[in-house]
Amino acid sequence: MKIILTQEVTGLGTPGDIVEVKDGYGRNYLLPQGFAINWTKGGEKQVSSIRRARSAREIRDLGHAKEVKDQLEGLKVSLQVRAGAGGRLFGSVTAGEVQQAVKAASGPDLDKRRIELPVHIKSVGQYVVQVRLHTDVTAKFALNVVAAK
Repeated sequence: MKIILTQEVTGLGTPGDIVEVKDGYGRNYLLPQGFAINWTKGGEKQVSSIRRARSAREIRDLGHAKEVKDQLEGLKVSLQVRAGAGGRLFGSVTAGEVQQAVKAASGPDLDKRRIELPVHIKSVGQYVVQVRLHTDVTAKFALNVVAAK
């Protein structure tokens, strides 16, 4: 099955890539989740707009990725969330919330799809969050989840 990726899929490709996948993987996972669209000649014209949007928010090159990595690793990021007794959260921390916390801590503007949370964060504490900045560069920083008062 030939598809066009609309979002980055780890191990498969980046938005705008035309890839060949097994029928079941494409039909049952990639298409329903919105990670891809069916390949057609008309769909191939959409690839250029997807690539333009990707280039606007992407890290420019390896050097820029390393700069952002240095900036992230020196950052103290704290996230206040609603928590009940014993430090258990109401819900869990999302990548979007982590993105906002990094921005609030005077960090770089990140794409939330590149943020990889280690586990479902459902309690207060210290966590290590990983961000894929470039194919060769991955940054890690400490996230301190605290209960909001």
